[in-house]
Amino acid sequence: MNNKLIERNIELCAEFSRYLFEHQEIHNKIPIDAEIILLPEFDKELKEYNLILAKNIVSEGGKVIYVLIKNIRPKTISRIRKVELETM
Repeated sequence: MNNKLIERNIELCAEFSRYLFEHQEIHNKIPIDAEIILLPEFDKELKEYNLILAKNIVSEGGKVIYVLIKNIRPKTISRIRKVELETM
């Protein structure tokens, strides 16, 4: 079960990284010495798992910042918006 949660966390981290590239103002608010804990409202199981991870980090003296993720768009296979076919 943990492997599936880890995979979902990796995927969510990748999405959050992409988000940060487009929203520098959020990136600048994240302390450099803090662990980022993603709390997806749309995935209760993953949110609870990440809260446990955060608790462990804090109990070991670490610093965390929580990122509450309200929603996520559906996956897309390609970012291409329009194509045209041409026969030669």
